[in-house]
Amino acid sequence: MSIINNVKKADQPAKQQEIKVHTRPKTARLYERVNDSTDFCRHIRKHGDKVAYTYFDKNKQLCDLTYEQLYRKILKTAAGLTDAGYAGKKIAIIGETSVEWISAYLAILCIGGVAIPMDKELEIPVIEGFLETAEADGIIYSRTFNGKFESAMKSHPTLKLFAAMDPDEEELARGAVSTHMIRKAGSALVKQGYVLPKVENRDKMAEMLFTSGTTGTSKCVMLSQKNIFSVVCSACETVDFNPDDVIVSVLPIHHTYELAVMLAALVYGIHVCINDSLTHVLRNFQLFKPTGLVLVPLFVYTMYKKVWSEAKRTGQDKKLKLGLGASKAMMSVGLDKRRQIFGAVLEAFGGRLEKIICGGAALNPRMIEFFESIGISIYEGFGITECAPLTFVTPYYARKYGSVGPAVPCCQGRIGEGVLNDKGYIEGEIQIKGDNVMLGYYKNPEATAEVFTDDGWFRTGDMGYMDKDGYFYITGRLKSVIVLENGKNVFPEEIEEYLGNIELIAESVVVGRQNGSNVTLTAIVFPDHKKFDDEATDEEIREAIEKEINAMNKKLPTYKQIKGIEYRNVEFEKTTSKKIKRHLVK
Repeated sequence: MSIINNVKKADQPAKQQEIKVHTRPKTARLYERVNDSTDFCRHIRKHGDKVAYTYFDKNKQLCDLTYEQLYRKILKTAAGLTDAGYAGKKIAIIGETSVEWISAYLAILCIGGVAIPMDKELEIPVIEGFLETAEADGIIYSRTFNGKFESAMKSHPTLKLFAAMDPDEEELARGAVSTHMIRKAGSALVKQGYVLPKVENRDKMAEMLFTSGTTGTSKCVMLSQKNIFSVVCSACETVDFNPDDVIVSVLPIHHTYELAVMLAALVYGIHVCINDSLTHVLRNFQLFKPTGLVLVPLFVYTMYKKVWSEAKRTGQDKKLKLGLGASKAMMSVGLDKRRQIFGAVLEAFGGRLEKIICGGAALNPRMIEFFESIGISIYEGFGITECAPLTFVTPYYARKYGSVGPAVPCCQGRIGEGVLNDKGYIEGEIQIKGDNVMLGYYKNPEATAEVFTDDGWFRTGDMGYMDKDGYFYITGRLKSVIVLENGKNVFPEEIEEYLGNIELIAESVVVGRQNGSNVTLTAIVFPDHKKFDDEATDEEIREAIEKEINAMNKKLPTYKQIKGIEYRNVEFEKTTSKKIKRHLVK
């Protein structure tokens, strides 16, 4: 059923029902397909002595780990867990991005177990509750969680294994075992001839994920090895990575978006550097000198602001504007001098950055245009946890600004029942079918049934449209749509994108305030105080922002104009993937 009723409903044209299938050009990067975890591990071993990971140890010293060493770590962990009786069991992993985390995750999959990546930012009682819901048998955790599970060790109804990546004596005394000892036991088995077992059933549950909760109550998503590795291969096919790349892992590793792309990087044999702290991101870019990054929009906006604030601080902002104009003019005649013109700007990110894969939320198209002008290409994608998570990616060989691209090779996308938009395309709910679509929600058949259509397509809950070339465009969340008293429908994400163009605003959320029988379109704004003088009063800040919003309103249809403005003194609460928790905004 359509939720858009401000235009006359039309029959969906045949062209909109056609499912577009995009294939890689002959010039696309070659890679070897992997079908499951054991296949994946055997493949990455082929990269041998090439460095897989560079990371900071607990003493903040840089360390390297080769692909062969990574493979051996996975193998010994798998053997050790098997020796301890945990083959085929459900085991959670929690902690910062690390080689220990990755090797534990892959080892659990290889022994026919179920990996449960957990968000390290959650409160301990919430974590324990989720693991009780999942009926987890064990948990592997980083040093920052030493001592945090003392109560669970005594009374948790399902957890039996507590494996600490870096335990102190007190943690061992509480009842934990160390992952080092697990690998040591596994090493003995490996010497006796242990090999990673064959994956017998790619369709059985292999991973459990709790949704992030931007729209309310979390659910437990069940993924199979087919789901996981079909997405890994699709990422390899659509993203312009190559074996010579260096990337920096910035996002939380428990998040499916980060994990899927990082696994794809290992398939290619890429050198992955692990960022140790969000406060050190820019410093580490200069240290590791990445050629590519995997980010969410918030990081892109931060980089954008960094460029302009540094330009203004050094009095180079006018020169930067002139350079942008000159760069566009030269590019229009086939002359690319971007890396020479903006060499000093690019040095802030290590000097070699060429591409950014951006997903997790909508990105303002202005960001894509700006970074392209200075020599950094941004490729947008769209994913959802229930689809492991990749569904659409703008392919590097055929980009369209503002689009999240066509469906990736492992799935198909379509638009459900909707209406004609002003571009002449049907706009409705985006739906997915393919090898990446989840098995369902754990022990929740009612919720599972609600998100599938009668003919078996997964309902994403996101609204959008598909153009004549099969490229998809996201317009908003079905759950967040604001219905005005005149029947008009407004997607707040669209208005928030316009507000994002106002430099005086750091963050915003658009809501509909009920005022009797009327609904007032209201912007809740967190000002960017760095854009104002230290002596600026609250009244001056608000007057300046209101002036900008009034100017913005003149460019919008009347029903999309902001009529009310509210101000915040603190940032909006966000998930670990840096999405604003819209359901918490009052």
